[in-house]
Amino acid sequence: MTPDTPPAPDAFQSLVDTARFQRSRRIPIADFAYPEGVKIAVNFTLDFDAMLLRRLLNEPWGQKAKGEFGGRVGVWRIMEMFDAEDVKVTLFTPGRICELYPEALADVVKNGHELADHMWEHEVYPDPEIEEAHLSRTLAALSAVQGKPVTGTRSSHTPALLKSKGVVYNSFTSAHDMPFYELDKMGENPILQLPFHYALDDAMYFSFGWLDTPNDAQRVMDVDEVFEIWWAAFLQQYKQGGYVNFLLHPFVSGHAMRVDMIQRLIQRMKTLPGVWFPTCDTLAQHILTTYPLTSVSE
Repeated sequence: MTPDTPPAPDAFQSLVDTARFQRSRRIPIADFAYPEGVKIAVNFTLDFDAMLLRRLLNEPWGQKAKGEFGGRVGVWRIMEMFDAEDVKVTLFTPGRICELYPEALADVVKNGHELADHMWEHEVYPDPEIEEAHLSRTLAALSAVQGKPVTGTRSSHTPALLKSKGVVYNSFTSAHDMPFYELDKMGENPILQLPFHYALDDAMYFSFGWLDTPNDAQRVMDVDEVFEIWWAAFLQQYKQGGYVNFLLHPFVSGHAMRVDMIQRLIQRMKTLPGVWFPTCDTLAQHILTTYPLTSVSE
């Protein structure tokens, strides 16, 4: 279709129908409230995929080396900061990382943080048998390190499969600014979503030559500028009793100046009353217990 070709007569209605269908899949939580004394929940989440995505995309050796920095240096440095601030975080971790960086994961678990699924090697295969095998293998590997079952994911795994494996929440959408329940494409298999937004994703601000995009599409911003953007985003949600989910990568935010910036951000958040820093599982269990979804068949 050329720019001058008029759209098909039913194109607009199809768009409207799609929008309505997507809205019907996403169920807000009525009268949502945090535990007493809490005004806002702040999830700090780390996608600890190291060099796996860079290998998957067959990126140059320099990009793969950045990922290795995340496993060898970055994750240790940023987790030391979270421990110093007594902030518990969730690491969305591919199963293969259990083989590549077992010492880092053991230290993370020892200090009370959460491990959650991030696929086996950062990819969900369309073949159902391979998908099931990869998810099962990942959950087994992460649960063995964690010493208890994994309850969360950041992935496009099939909701029915996730639920069958005991996964109760996902953090893989920007469709809302508050936690909500999401149904699958058949209107079934509800799962709790803890949404993030790319404005709170470190890779959007501190990446150069990333994901095979041209240089003019990249940026490496000053940490103080990002601090102000993130503080403003947090403060806006704090004022309305909202929710924020920061998406960090050890190979990005594990650099010293960025770790210091995030620490300053946390310390400033702590000056306000009612700021809660739970793991994703802790927040999910509060929601699932207090606001269970009962109107849709499980």
